[in-house]
Amino acid sequence: MYTAEQKFIRTSARKIRFVADGIAHLTPQQAVRQLKFSDKRAAAPLSAVIKRAIANAVNNDQADQASLRFAKIEVNEGPTYKRWRAVSRSRAHSIFKRTSHIKITLTSIISKLAEEKIKPVAKPAIKKTAKPITNKSKK
Repeated sequence: MYTAEQKFIRTSARKIRFVADGIAHLTPQQAVRQLKFSDKRAAAPLSAVIKRAIANAVNNDQADQASLRFAKIEVNEGPTYKRWRAVSRSRAHSIFKRTSHIKITLTSIISKLAEEKIKPVAKPAIKKTAKPITNKSKK
């Protein structure tokens, strides 16, 4: 599992989730190519985090880029900056500047296949042959 994370992005989590849902079924390399041509503002930070996760996999564990897939794309809400704007009659309207955190987890298909081939052997069931001891006294 290879991860990358970006925190305190000045875009709401809802807007980033919309873009993330559109690329979740793609490979990471295809996702980066598709996000490059997206009109959404959320595409840039999402693409940067994906590139970072790919770099972590390749540089740290020498994983093959072609075998990488998305294990999880998490987009969580960050803190909200609360501001206000003066309006008529000495009043104020609230402005919420939302932030978000992105965490991407990649997995390698090759490592999944290796885990499936090396499954732990189940222990055989132990049969009890002796009769259980009872403490019943006869009267």
